[in-house]
Amino acid sequence: MGSALVAENRIDTQLPSAPALAAYGEMPVGVRQIEMTNPDQINILAIDPAADKPETMPRYDRPLTVELWYPAADGATGDTTFKAFLRDGTTEVDIAGRAMRDAAPATPDAAFPLVIISHGYPGNRFLLSHLAENLASKGYVVASIDHTDSTYRTQAAFGSTLVNRSLDQLFVLEEMAQMASEGGDFAGLYDADNTGLIGYSMGGYGAVITAGGGVTEASVAYPWGGPHGTLGIHLAGSDTHNALPDDRIKTAVAFGPWGMNTGFWDNDGLAGVQIPMLFIAGSQDDVSLYENGVRALWDGVSNVEAALLTYDNGGHNSGAPMPAPVESYYYNDEKGFDISEHYTDPVWDTARMNNVAQHFVTAWMDRHLKTDADAASYLELVENSNDGVWSKEDDGTEKEDHSYWKGFAQGTAKGLRYEVKTPE
Repeated sequence: MGSALVAENRIDTQLPSAPALAAYGEMPVGVRQIEMTNPDQINILAIDPAADKPETMPRYDRPLTVELWYPAADGATGDTTFKAFLRDGTTEVDIAGRAMRDAAPATPDAAFPLVIISHGYPGNRFLLSHLAENLASKGYVVASIDHTDSTYRTQAAFGSTLVNRSLDQLFVLEEMAQMASEGGDFAGLYDADNTGLIGYSMGGYGAVITAGGGVTEASVAYPWGGPHGTLGIHLAGSDTHNALPDDRIKTAVAFGPWGMNTGFWDNDGLAGVQIPMLFIAGSQDDVSLYENGVRALWDGVSNVEAALLTYDNGGHNSGAPMPAPVESYYYNDEKGFDISEHYTDPVWDTARMNNVAQHFVTAWMDRHLKTDADAASYLELVENSNDGVWSKEDDGTEKEDHSYWKGFAQGTAKGLRYEVKTPE
């Protein structure tokens, strides 16, 4: 692969219009791959939904690959390119960022917060890599999951994703906790008791369930869903779902979460969400929908603080996917679409969307995982960015009527909305 081509496939772009908190932090970043196995799980793919329900559900040991981004030791070295498969599931390309492969981790005085990232259907652990390494540079350890049966190369029956998404997230949390305990490979590096969760599309679906949002009886019965009622473990009010939320997870961010658009939640189920959540969506999302999808989901969360960041006229890819690799710009006859569409938006520039997401996710995580009082000020905004007034003295002092979005340079806060609901 030529160096000029690699240079085009960067995930670390910072545009001149990037808001303040999008900037990379001062810490060098390392990255490494970890293999995990969740034993004795129900094998959804081995269940025939057209046959009678088996007396005993088939089980297997479920493999999961995790990519871990982390603050690296001063002076650490390593390759800053990595290989990832495209949406077509067959083309492997080189991607470039700042994280150094297998670099020595930092030895902090205090453990860093942990963040878990969960991709869409299909997706892979690198799809939100721009956000993962950005957060790691600011003092977070980020574990991004390859969800079996849900990656570009393993995509299989949708029921597996519906049932397993939240289970994968919590299993990875437990494994990460073990590795950070005394004697573990990452002892002292991060604190799994102080974890945030980020999900995109089906990852966002899983994040809502993990946060406490139990699904409806109707969704459990969908013939195209979890076979023979296997989604019932996440049914609102069930013993299994009541026991699911983990108090080590303090907050969650959901990009374009799927499910409200097809009846997976109602307001009773969403009342079960137990942690503050930031929802991020495009107003023209044609996958998860907006008014009857992500916005309705956000509106249904009633017992905790919930915020909604909207990219006006943005689609389902608003904020989450990394920039489209140059090799993705081709029409795939088998898939029936141009592969680059998986990463791009018809209206918004991807790097611009990424920078905005990096800014808001940083503010949100700093506030909830680092209890950074200043971070909250980046989230106290007039709802419509277009309505913000830039009014400063020549020396930069804000005048009384200044209401421009904090962290955005003059003229750059456009086309965005930020709304907050707090419990009544």
